[in-house]
Amino acid sequence: MNTLRLILGDQLNYQHSWYKTISEPTIYCMFEMRQETDYVKHHIQKVVGFFAAMQEFKKYLMSQGHKIVYLTLDDSSNHQNLEENLSSLISSLGISKFEYQSPDEYRLDAQLKTICKTLEITTQVIESEHFYTNRDELSVFFKGKKQFLMERFYRDMRKKNHILMNGEQPEGGEWNYDKSNRNKWKGSPEIPPFINFNNEVGSILKSIENCGIETIGRFDGSTLSYPINRDQSLQQLKYFNENLLVHFGDYQDALHNEEVYLFHSRLSFAMNLKMISPKEIVSSVLSHYRLRSDEITISQVEGFIRQVIGWREYMRGMYWAHMPEYKKLNALDNQHAIPDFFWTGDTQMNCLSKTINNSLDNAYAHHIQRLMITGNYLLLTQTNPDEVDDWYLGIYIDAIEWVQLPNTRGMSQFADEGLIATKPYVSSGSYINKMSNYCSDCKYNVKERLGENGCPFNSLYWNFLDDKRTQLSGNFRMKMMYSVLNKFSSEELVAMKLRASEIIESPEKF
Repeated sequence: MNTLRLILGDQLNYQHSWYKTISEPTIYCMFEMRQETDYVKHHIQKVVGFFAAMQEFKKYLMSQGHKIVYLTLDDSSNHQNLEENLSSLISSLGISKFEYQSPDEYRLDAQLKTICKTLEITTQVIESEHFYTNRDELSVFFKGKKQFLMERFYRDMRKKNHILMNGEQPEGGEWNYDKSNRNKWKGSPEIPPFINFNNEVGSILKSIENCGIETIGRFDGSTLSYPINRDQSLQQLKYFNENLLVHFGDYQDALHNEEVYLFHSRLSFAMNLKMISPKEIVSSVLSHYRLRSDEITISQVEGFIRQVIGWREYMRGMYWAHMPEYKKLNALDNQHAIPDFFWTGDTQMNCLSKTINNSLDNAYAHHIQRLMITGNYLLLTQTNPDEVDDWYLGIYIDAIEWVQLPNTRGMSQFADEGLIATKPYVSSGSYINKMSNYCSDCKYNVKERLGENGCPFNSLYWNFLDDKRTQLSGNFRMKMMYSVLNKFSSEELVAMKLRASEIIESPEKF
């Protein structure tokens, strides 16, 4: 009985139980498909990164003695969609059983369920063996609750997995050191250079070009800096532990003109493709912390672990708890188009120019750039969340819908009316100035609300609050800002709204 096992592009788990034994009748399959390159325009480095990592995984399986059918993008037998590729292989290889790992994306999960209904052979779904939680766990955890607070879930994760705990109490006496994670980086301590793996991907680039795949972003040269296999992923983790962890927490929210990565780990791509697991990352970080506890403070470690076992697992759980309806939510009824400069970086607002150009150049931006620069601007300009989702999903190398969608539509754009965030994450220019040196090199004056030199974020902020009074004025976390807004004179408010209207209607001028 021949068994066909499907491996998706984000299921490159070298440690999966599938691969512990070699079975002669078992054949694995992997496909580079237009179905996946074309459903949204992706960054060129993202497409290259996925294909490079998939090809490395194929080499690994073959080296272990497994049989695998791998269809490259330009393979003449590639039908460019999952259903036809599977149907063709099942027929030509005489397959009597089909197995696949549970997808993390709703779209693919639904597609595979539909495909399996049409197959006249035995099918089986198994776990991907990657996450701390199963995908339905959050629904059970928050059953009957009106609020889905991440902090409550995070504390439960700490207790359940005995991470940074002294019995039932948090190690160090605090559950959360977020207040210690908001320092502005002013040039010291020195930031070590990131590892550049210089992975040769020229043949993949040529294949993408020859097939006419439309992409976004930039790629200078033919080598990819990100890890594309397990060995490189482990090197990246080791480098983070030895060089970056010591200052990670302090500066995880910092922004800087000349720095793209600061003390961030650059592990998200490897982790989201499952080349390395969250459990081994957390275990490694904790072990390193124990060895260097004289120089690495608990706030550095907790700040990192919170992102992995807190936000990452929480976002996945929220995604599966609320899909497919979640993808359509637009609680604030925002309808404007995303500005053209999000595809070019051509804007006079320095914070946006730096963040967008970094994204176009590197397929990367850290969480505060995504939330409080690009996301903040798009929410203040009341951009349609469908367009916002497409941009975030396409431009970042680590973006897969299960993690991108709740972060974007929920945390960033408040389109879910507070399921994830307890308030909209919007700010005037003052927050950006507090956390970065962007404002010092900007054409606009962060301290001015009006006039040609006034920071666009300032008028946009107050205009947004005024426009969304009906939806937001009752939010207890927004009451202070509405009390400030209510003290503005009618003349000043009208002037700010006129300025904001000009920015929204003619973003290319700014």
